[in-house]
Order: sequence, then C-alpha cells, then structure tokens
Amino acid sequence: MLQEVGAIPGVTAVGIINETPLGTGGSSTPVYRTGTTDFRMSNSAFTAKYFSISAGYFEAAGTHLLMGRAFTWHDNANAPKVVIVNERFARAMFGETSVLGLRFTMADKLPYEIVGMVENGKYESLTESPWAAMFFPLEQIPDSDTALVVRSQLSPGEIVPKLRQALAQIDPSLPFTFHSWLDELGLVFFPARAATASLGVMGLLAAMLAVTGVFGMAMYSVSKRIREFGIRVALGARPVQLMRSALSRPLILLLSGSTAGLLLGVIASQLLAQIVYQATPRDPLVLAGVMATMAVLGFAAIYIPAQRALRIDPADLLREE
Repeated sequence: MLQEVGAIPGVTAVGIINETPLGTGGSSTPVYRTGTTDFRMSNSAFTAKYFSISAGYFEAAGTHLLMGRAFTWHDNANAPKVVIVNERFARAMFGETSVLGLRFTMADKLPYEIVGMVENGKYESLTESPWAAMFFPLEQIPDSDTALVVRSQLSPGEIVPKLRQALAQIDPSLPFTFHSWLDELGLVFFPARAATASLGVMGLLAAMLAVTGVFGMAMYSVSKRIREFGIRVALGARPVQLMRSALSRPLILLLSGSTAGLLLGVIASQLLAQIVYQATPRDPLVLAGVMATMAVLGFAAIYIPAQRALRIDPADLLREE
C-alpha cells in the first residue's frame, strides 16, 4: 500500500498508524524507569500514549523530528526494540539529558531504546495539556487497526479517486473509508464551536442586562432628584457640575461592577481555556476589548438620563410647585 500510494503523482508522503491522534485518541500505558523490578502501577514513572507507526509516518503527519532518526523498514520484529518519544516524554523521564540511546521499560518488562525525539502533539483534544507519547515500529508492535495517512498537494476530490484505484489494484476487497483532515477537524472542533456559540449568546444577554440595569439605575437617580437639579440650575450650576452630581453614583457603580466582573472573568476563563481552543485566561487583547465594550455600553446607558438632567427648566418646576 505504501509503495503504490507513494507512487501517485502529487503524493509527497505516506505512512501508517494504528490509531490516529484526535480520532480515537490512542491508548495509554504506564512506563517504568530502567531498573524497576516491581511493575505495579504505583511504581510507574507516569502514563504515556503509545502508537504503532510505519516508516514515513512522521513526514505524512507533518510531525517534526527534533533529534535522532525516524524508523526504517530495518526496525522489524527481529531487530532490537526501539522507540521514538515526544519532547514531553523525554523531559518527564530524563529531564534535560539527551535521550538518544537511553532505555526504559513497560509492563512487558522489556527494555526499549530511544532512537529519536519528536515535537509534542495533540492526541485526544485540542485543549488538552501536553501528553507524554511514544511511537513504536509497526512491525515490532503490530495492531489490527490500520490508518493510512497520505500527504498530497492535490485536493481531496482529486486524490481520493486515485487512492481508490491504487488500493483496488492491491486488493479490491480492502474496506477503506476516506476522510480528509478538514473532515476530521470538523468533529474535533465541534465542542469548541458549540461552547463558543453558547458563550457568545450568553455574553450578548449579559450585555443587554448590563445596559438596561445601568440605564434604569441612572434614570431612577435623575428622576428622584429632578427638583434638586432644578434648584441647582436656578442657583447657577454649570452643566458639568450638574452632570457630576447626577451621574457620579451610577458611574461609580458601573466602574466598581466592571472591575469586579473583570476579576471574576479572569478566574472563570481558566475553565474557558479548557473548552475553547487557544483561549488563554489572561489575554490582554480580550481583556482590553471587554473593558472598552463595557465602557461604551455604560456610557450609552447613561446618555439619555444625562440629557434629561441637562434639559431641566427651573421655571417649569416652579410652576408645577
């Protein structure tokens, strides 16, 4: 399959993996430092994801090799047990030491030699914390599940018919289902998109509530002191003084409420960062945008009460009395 698919014009890399990351997420197993004799779970160093891959998989997946070598077809069942780990695994097991040539064991009690290190990846979800992961040669740890990963310069509509033809020449009964990377990401992004849409609706409702609340409070404050303002105007109060007197309390409540909401929002965004991809708890651009939005909404809400306070006619008030 690898030879036939790799020969298709436009295909730049092809490889095999037993479980695709961000699909089923991969299996995990405890790992042990060299010299461990008691293989109970409590004695493990940590738990790591593991995958079985063929030569060429890292190129097809776009995973960068940071040091060492990738697998070749010489890493077969008769060759020494080798493994490639990601950076998270290397740092958790060996710290800053170069991992090439170092060994560790698993529950099978066999030593595995590290021959390469790749960059960290996403294995279960886009918002997960970095997982330790290890990759084994497909011929040394075979698996009944198989996913063929193809990197191509062609569009899905162009490459899929050619893949069907190439695979049918090998065995017409092979049960293949074709998915593009964008199709796979659509399912992965769905929880984040749903959470973002829900939070957007809730944010809009909260903004409407804030506007109506500030408007009602400012309007009530002006209406209760309308005669006082009329007397102030009759005694020569300037518009600036009148505005300060009328709206100081609503503005203080607006600023104090916005500050408290901002602090609570920073705390709540810790949870948001676990739901929405690339959301950070203290993004300065988001925080500045929230502050600017609340300032605009707050001043818009007190604009009408402010205009009412400025239009007070002392003569009308005296005639009413």
